[in-house]
Amino acid sequence: MRRRWVKVLLITVVVLAALFTAADRAAVHYADKEATQLAKEKYGYANTTDGRLDVTIEGFPFLTQAADQEFGHVALTASRFLVDTTTNAQGGYLHIDRLHLDLRGVTVTSLTARSAEANLATGTLTLSYKELSEALTRLAGNAGPLQVSRAPGSNGQAARVKVSGTVGGTALNTTGTLLAQGTELSLTVPGVERAGNVWRVDLPEGVGFESARAEPDGVEIGLVGHQVTLGASRFGG
Repeated sequence: MRRRWVKVLLITVVVLAALFTAADRAAVHYADKEATQLAKEKYGYANTTDGRLDVTIEGFPFLTQAADQEFGHVALTASRFLVDTTTNAQGGYLHIDRLHLDLRGVTVTSLTARSAEANLATGTLTLSYKELSEALTRLAGNAGPLQVSRAPGSNGQAARVKVSGTVGGTALNTTGTLLAQGTELSLTVPGVERAGNVWRVDLPEGVGFESARAEPDGVEIGLVGHQVTLGASRFGG
């Protein structure tokens, strides 16, 4: 009789645990979708037909985190969205290949305003040479196709890039600088008119660029932020 009672108890515990897990996963799935939609509306990270944005609330159980209004880790990944120059230069748009942010210690500060803060944010933003080449060609105006590729000498927040092609019928083979400061990216290329345009990336308040490096496949830019504000967040709402 005792063994039967123990068996029934164990089955009950397993069933309840399974039900809790299912409810927890359903709740986090809904919260992920809500947070993703909010990020789309606030930051415009899915403003192209092939753009993609995902916000994922990590950790288990989600329901316990939601009750405490504190989340250990929230990840945001966006790809193929575009930013325009600060002067809205004709044809100056630039596709961002990928943006990834890891938000740690996220606390919901207001359920009514749906805002949140993160103790720490780290991440990377990647620009492909193909997209940089196309943007630079459009901005140059009187240039033939310009090719941007890796160059040695990246330092701090300045990534060095090689630029080749033709400008006004004259061959060009030079080295330019892609500078990442604050939330702005600027590309300066000697000999290319209007190449000093600036693009601003909409990031959560408190997050900014800290490094830029030319890698084989593109320019990788590091991001960091402390006491980050996530306006109108629904992470816990």
